[in-house]
Amino acid sequence: MALRRRDPYFCEVTGQIDFFVPDGMPLIWRMNTLGAGLGERVYGPTFMRRCVESSPAPWTHYLLGGSAECVAALRQRLATLNPAATILGARSGYFSPDEEAAIVAEINRLSPDFIWLGLGTPKQQEWIYRHKAAIQRGVIFAVGFAFDVNAGLKRDAPRWMQRGGLTWLFRSLFEPRRLLPRYARFNLLFLYYLAKDALTAVL
Repeated sequence: MALRRRDPYFCEVTGQIDFFVPDGMPLIWRMNTLGAGLGERVYGPTFMRRCVESSPAPWTHYLLGGSAECVAALRQRLATLNPAATILGARSGYFSPDEEAAIVAEINRLSPDFIWLGLGTPKQQEWIYRHKAAIQRGVIFAVGFAFDVNAGLKRDAPRWMQRGGLTWLFRSLFEPRRLLPRYARFNLLFLYYLAKDALTAVL
């Protein structure tokens, strides 16, 4: 949400998104101060896993994201979680712009019920922005990190850290060069906007 507020282009891109779910505990806490009365966050890895676990035939899935190793492992693990789940197609997230039309054509040909994107932010939101109108059928979920976690390639934060809003810290410990600058920037932006809104309300 901080990125949407900070970046007008990203705000425009995500205007194609039908629903935003609260996937971070600080966002849950903030919404609860406004009277939302929320308990748990809607965490991408858990949401994806439970959705696939609970989707017997004839519900179908398509996976787009991660490395070739990741998407192959994810497909296998999801099949283990729910042998009745039907994965119609799976494709790595490393593709060129020239390949995107073929990917959309494949999705439309397979006609899945659920299309899972694990491209990371903002790439997955930009993909939806470009192609949502061309997708003929299916609900698109942007779940990012869920691909790596559910494929078993990356560790997830312990539950106590998740409940304490420290998933970002756990992930930063394992990928400091890639993630720490991003989390530092947007965590500070989140706090800045909280303070700004609080001050505006008082004045």
